Amino acid sequence: MCNEANIFTSLLRDSLNGLFLPSADLASNLEAHYRLLCRWNRTLNLTTVTSLADAVVRHYCESIFLGLQLPSATVSVLDVGSGPGFPGLPIALMRPDCPVVLAESHQRKSVFLRESTRGLANVQIHSGRAEELRERFDWVVSRAVRWENVLPLVTHSVGLLIGDEDATQATRQTGFLWKTLPLPWGKRRIVLIGRCST
Repeated sequence: MCNEANIFTSLLRDSLNGLFLPSADLASNLEAHYRLLCRWNRTLNLTTVTSLADAVVRHYCESIFLGLQLPSATVSVLDVGSGPGFPGLPIALMRPDCPVVLAESHQRKSVFLRESTRGLANVQIHSGRAEELRERFDWVVSRAVRWENVLPLVTHSVGLLIGDEDATQATRQTGFLWKTLPLPWGKRRIVLIGRCST
């Protein structure tokens, strides 16, 4: 997974071509996260995405695409079930003006999140279930968490990296205004944006 990490930035920029041009600092920070993820994944099994090209698209580009849907104004963001930091960490890196909480109930993954976000002033780690948080957030984001578990936490807007079938079920939920955005990298997954309608 990590032998080709020196071409991470090139793959990132090529994959995002026409969508977003990551700064040198952003690309460098994302690559540093990727390298750390590679090392920790040997013992923690943080991800099953093992090839560099797949990791760049599935982890980083998809997260950035979701981050691009946030408003330009500063908003607070909660990442539910952040795992190794997706989609919240790339969002936090591309939007240092936005406070981001990464919520992860798996304690060993929380340790990785603390290590991988060291020095990021706009990131906090919650080592527990997102439902335990009393704070309200402008945006709730998530992937790899059942949408049924995410929607009750939403007070304003939600962004989900989700499969087509789950998106169809989620959009049947009342109380939200939904927008579906196809991801540019295949048809398997989409970004589903919802705003509370009440």
